[in-house]
Amino acid sequence: MRRFFAKNLLFVLAVNLLVKPAWIFLIDRTVQNKVGHAPYGIYQALMNLGLIFQILLDFGINNYNSRSLAQNPRMIRVLFPAMLSARLLLSFFYLIIVSMIGLAIGYRGWQIGMLLGILLIQTANSLMQFVRSNVSGLHRFKADGILSVADRLLVILFCGFLFLYPATARHFRIEWFVAVQVLSYSIAIVAGLIVLKRISKVRLHFTLDTRRILSIVRQSLPYATLIFLMSVYTRSDAMLIERLSGQDGSEQAGIYASAYRLLDVGNMFGLMFATMLLPIFGRLLAERKTVQPIVQLCVNLLLPVSLLVTVTAIYFRSEIMELLYRHTTQESITVFAFLMIAFPAFSLSNVYSTLLTANGDLKLLNRIALVGVVINLSLNFILIPRYFAIGAAVSACLTQSILALCFIIFAQRQTQLHRNARWIFSFVFFFFLIIAFGFGVRQLPIGWQAQVLLLFLTGVSTVFLFRFVSLKSLKKLLERN
Repeated sequence: MRRFFAKNLLFVLAVNLLVKPAWIFLIDRTVQNKVGHAPYGIYQALMNLGLIFQILLDFGINNYNSRSLAQNPRMIRVLFPAMLSARLLLSFFYLIIVSMIGLAIGYRGWQIGMLLGILLIQTANSLMQFVRSNVSGLHRFKADGILSVADRLLVILFCGFLFLYPATARHFRIEWFVAVQVLSYSIAIVAGLIVLKRISKVRLHFTLDTRRILSIVRQSLPYATLIFLMSVYTRSDAMLIERLSGQDGSEQAGIYASAYRLLDVGNMFGLMFATMLLPIFGRLLAERKTVQPIVQLCVNLLLPVSLLVTVTAIYFRSEIMELLYRHTTQESITVFAFLMIAFPAFSLSNVYSTLLTANGDLKLLNRIALVGVVINLSLNFILIPRYFAIGAAVSACLTQSILALCFIIFAQRQTQLHRNARWIFSFVFFFFLIIAFGFGVRQLPIGWQAQVLLLFLTGVSTVFLFRFVSLKSLKKLLERN
């Protein structure tokens, strides 16, 4: 199982490395540079409002679906039509309810029009995630990997044309960005359904079996609650900044979005791990097999890299932000530093929270997530009115660190993972060693780009030195029987 996981993971990582960094740095970043912090800040705040209430779109269907298919792939022919019908009904209610919430919060005119476009993006994205949950639930991870980047690849092509064509490049507007995403997701959904039909022979039809749909929603409710709570403590920040920062709210939200973008890049890989781990953990636990080797492999891959990226980001925070954005302030640099401190916590949470989900510990996860909501909202309401985007960054850092610790502790208890003090100490020692390397590299009389390259080469070498990853073990994982 470890070999199967590693081979598919490497493929998915390769595909995403080719597309998603291009989407983030060449498209999303360029959009913000073209339209400015304020319009982009409004866009990000509205996007996060849609993400918070995506519970209305999903109700935990994706996680429930992926876990159910991993345990019994034959269920797809029964589950798919009912779940597809349920999702379309939920999409209708989502569009209406979140639009009303937007009006109640105070959005009007142009902002409401933007919100409707963004809700269409979220609706299409949710449908695409549902299609992919069927593909990954059948353990077709390579097909899922390709589908995971299809929409972004289309956005890159369409926006690339708009950026390069002189007539549109000079007058690019944030509304065009929204329209391109809606179109790209729609095309990707059609492609996903074609792939799913070919690998599963499932019938693409609808059913209004109300009893079955209500049964699915009831069984998915714990997943839905978890998704909602996690969305609140991870996605409410931009909206709260825009609403609580006074006249500069949209500008502050844009500053926060510019700093958060790099954290999103790192989290992209952790989320890929989580997507693949859920069905794999589900099958191993259903077969009463140990998950220890898979957990250790993931932590050995994710944690050292996230620590290295965090240390690099902090030492070179000014240079990185000035390279990426036209208008960089000390405030945006500080926000970036605090957000990147949270990166290792995000990485660990992706592994251990997924393990708890696969184990069916939804009540426990909901309690932990509720604690996260209380901590995050309390800190945000205290810090944002005083420190604006910096306050939200501090809140995110503290919230994610506390929750990561909770996920680790309870995952060990619930799944009988072995505690290894020597293994834990090796990460601590590695962290302080990388800090020392970074300090030393900063003293060298060479350009900062060369300093970053030297720090990364030293850090990667240290990963192999500490035997978190070894060439021999990688070779063994990838060998055929």
